[in-house]
Amino acid sequence: MSHDTDRKFDTLAVWAAEEGPFPHGAAVTPVYGASTFAHDTLDEWHAIAIGQAVGHIYSRNSNPTLAVLERKMALLDGTADAAAFSTGMAAISSALMALLGHGDRVVSIRDSYGGTNVLFEEFLPRYGIQVTLCDTTHFEQAEAEIAKGCQVVYLETPTNPTLKVVDIKRLCDAAHAVGAVTITDNTFATPVNQQPARLGSDLVVHSATKFLSGHSDVLAGLLSGRADLIKKVHHFREIAGATLSPEGAYAVLRGMKTLGLRMARHNSNAQSIAEHLAGHPKVDQVLYPGLPSHPGHEIAQRQMSGFGGVLSFVPSGGDAALSTVLDGLRLAQRAAHLGGVATTAGPPKVTSHVELTPAERARAGIPETLIRYSAGIEDVADLIADLDQALSRI
Repeated sequence: MSHDTDRKFDTLAVWAAEEGPFPHGAAVTPVYGASTFAHDTLDEWHAIAIGQAVGHIYSRNSNPTLAVLERKMALLDGTADAAAFSTGMAAISSALMALLGHGDRVVSIRDSYGGTNVLFEEFLPRYGIQVTLCDTTHFEQAEAEIAKGCQVVYLETPTNPTLKVVDIKRLCDAAHAVGAVTITDNTFATPVNQQPARLGSDLVVHSATKFLSGHSDVLAGLLSGRADLIKKVHHFREIAGATLSPEGAYAVLRGMKTLGLRMARHNSNAQSIAEHLAGHPKVDQVLYPGLPSHPGHEIAQRQMSGFGGVLSFVPSGGDAALSTVLDGLRLAQRAAHLGGVATTAGPPKVTSHVELTPAERARAGIPETLIRYSAGIEDVADLIADLDQALSRI
């Protein structure tokens, strides 16, 4: 699309990389289900294979539907290029494996998503990669560890499920001072609410399964960022094989067209619910960066344009209250998911941090009775009434 960078976000969400024309006058990006692509001559085939001509050879390496999604993601994130993966964890693990090797060091935060934490605690050390995890909001500690030297700094903000806020620019500046690459998980915020690349992050990762697709019907991951880094990750993806399917790419493209509209409702619903629960007599704690009482509220105001659709809260009454409230919700799916048009709710022990033991969750500062609540796009009055009736059962 001409003048892509001049367009507003909602216009880009619809038009970016999808101006066409498409075969037979199709109004949307076609699904190219072909596993392989034929060529008229050996010379043409060879030129594509060595990168001297534009085209596709094998869908594990590249595919026309994926190419459109990747270009759209880069434009929405404000980056040079992007790569699509079969899941969000495939995007995260591929980025780390493509950029790190034996003897390297990565500095990250303690509050990363559970699957990411397992990579840091279990898998990367097997390959001789040193991992240092810092207290998530102790930025001086993180800066000191980064200054010792590292190859990658991995951030996530707001964090899953405790909604802690990390100062992206501050830690990116520290990383770049020692020549490290920064990766930021932007799943909770989405490019609607936060653009880490504009704050200095070299790579931005999304579980596109969540808000980007928005309809709980596809698994996908997206990574965008500097062209040279994406090229390295693309190469790893070609060999590791965790490429997104064309059908999955189509589903994400369809969802992304309404991302701006959906996030506006997710943001407003979560804000209203957080404010309501913060004054509820049967709620001990509410975690949401949109609340002035949130420890990271000031940073969130500075680096976010909206506070997202996910909040967490702790009902009064311990384990019994946790079951009572969750089982009593009528307008929330009890599911290990977030970011869909339907509200979902669940505790970390069966959602974000199911891979961790209770002791490991405790060390990460995650209460066992915490409820992660992903506010959908339903009418907020209905959601609040549903929460009230569930809490009244305690």
